[in-house]
Amino acid sequence: MRKLTVSAFISLDGVIQGPGAPQEDPGGEFRFGGWIVPYADEAIGDNLQDLLSQPFDLLLGRRTYDIFASYWPGVSADSGNWAIADLFNRVGKHVATHRPDSLGWQNSHALQGELADAVRALKQQSGADLLTFGSGATMRQLFAAGLVDELRLVIYPVILGRGKRLFGDDGLPRAFRLLRSTVTPGGVLITHYLQDGEVRTGAFD
Repeated sequence: MRKLTVSAFISLDGVIQGPGAPQEDPGGEFRFGGWIVPYADEAIGDNLQDLLSQPFDLLLGRRTYDIFASYWPGVSADSGNWAIADLFNRVGKHVATHRPDSLGWQNSHALQGELADAVRALKQQSGADLLTFGSGATMRQLFAAGLVDELRLVIYPVILGRGKRLFGDDGLPRAFRLLRSTVTPGGVLITHYLQDGEVRTGAFD
């Protein structure tokens, strides 16, 4: 069975919108696009290399797919991002979309039917594990269906106040166990969580 990992850059108040550039996702008059850029350092780069070190297929929402497809195929071999570009171009891409005929990036496949059902079936297949970047609406549906096995959250020391958030009110209650964490010199918390069953409660006597 394939596991599903969600990876996200997230603010202290749960916002994941437009982390990498001002025009990445300005929807809703979001004005803080590029908020992770001032914190870029070697530790965050090492975390990305670790995340991508094991075989994976990408599971993407349509907006993130379009952003990736407009950038990664055009990265040249002499670029500092070539290793990631080559990897992303080669791996399978499973896309939640209502426009399946317009998936031009190589090795791209449209998910059929309801997202939760399609991903549940995909996880039952043999093959590489599934990795989701960005794709906030898709992620929220995956949490609501209880399909997320691992969380790789990079938590930035900022409060953005408004913007698209990772977690909705309809997430299926689940406990997660912290596997490891690192704090960068800039105060960014890099975390890796494993799904750990149902939420446990108690009372202080």
